[in-house]
Amino acid sequence: MQQLARSLLRDGLASRDDADMLIALERAIPDSDPSFGDLLVSLVVDFAVWGERPTGYINREVANWLAASLSGRNGPTPIGARIALELVQAAESSDETLLAFALAANPRRNAAREPAPHFPLAA
Repeated sequence: MQQLARSLLRDGLASRDDADMLIALERAIPDSDPSFGDLLVSLVVDFAVWGERPTGYINREVANWLAASLSGRNGPTPIGARIALELVQAAESSDETLLAFALAANPRRNAAREPAPHFPLAA
C-alpha cells in the first residue's frame, strides 16, 4: 500500500477515471488492507474538493459523478459511504445530490444524531 501511495499516487489522482478505477478496485476486493480505504478516502476527497473546479465546492456535475461512482451497482460500500461523508465535510459547499447521497449512505450515523421519539404517557 505504501509503495502504491509513494510511487503511483504521490501526486494524487490525475483524473476521474483514476478515481473510478480505485473505487471499483475497493469494491472488488472487500477484504483489502484498511490502509487502502484510508488512502482512497484521502485521494478522492483531495481530488474532488481541491482538484476539480470550482475549487472547494462540489457542484452538480461532480456530485452526480461521485454518487454514481460510489454507489456502483449495489449501493456504496462502507468506504464509499465514508468518502461521501468526508467529501461533504471537506467541501465549503456541496450540491444537494451529494448531500442526499451521503445521508442515505450513512443511516447509522444519522440515526445516532436524531433524538429518540417521545411518547407521552397514557393518563
